[in-house]
Amino acid sequence: MFGLSNLVSLVVSAFIILPVVLFLRELGYLVVSGMFGVVKPRITIGSGPRFVKLGILDIRKYYHFYSWFSYDDLKRDSKLAYICIYASPILFNLTIALLINSLIANGWAEEYKVFWDRFIFYVFYFLLFDIVPMFTINGKPNNGMILYEMIRYGKRVDCNPTPFLPTTSDMEKEHGEFVKRIEEIKKEREENNE
Repeated sequence: MFGLSNLVSLVVSAFIILPVVLFLRELGYLVVSGMFGVVKPRITIGSGPRFVKLGILDIRKYYHFYSWFSYDDLKRDSKLAYICIYASPILFNLTIALLINSLIANGWAEEYKVFWDRFIFYVFYFLLFDIVPMFTINGKPNNGMILYEMIRYGKRVDCNPTPFLPTTSDMEKEHGEFVKRIEEIKKEREENNE
């Protein structure tokens, strides 16, 4: 039976654990791309209009399972760079999950075991959908498919012409257009209500 304690657990999972897991996943991209001389990196969490932008962290108003890493260019661009970058969220989250799991197994944070178990669950949830090669609903390959294609064929072989990772400049332009469209809709509604 779903009770009040389950509701609290759900809220903690949705608004604390998931954003942290998403941030750590995207942080994997940032750390590894930094080794290849990333230009204009950005981590975006959420969707819709911007809530706050803190340096390279862009938090959007509408939160859900949506986050991405973007950049404009790499100074050391190569096949190895792309393999490392697309493997980074998988390896980053796997390392964190195994580290936390081993700490819990050795008695660390025993009073918060349920929280950390749930944290590890969500890390492995995202890991599963990152590592198994597949195409997502928008026709783009996930990291597992990108890695498979890069290792097997040495390049991207799907028919989707959009880049795997959007450029930060393109995302900023898209966000500006989105905000402009929202303002137009608000203005239309105000005119219709008068």
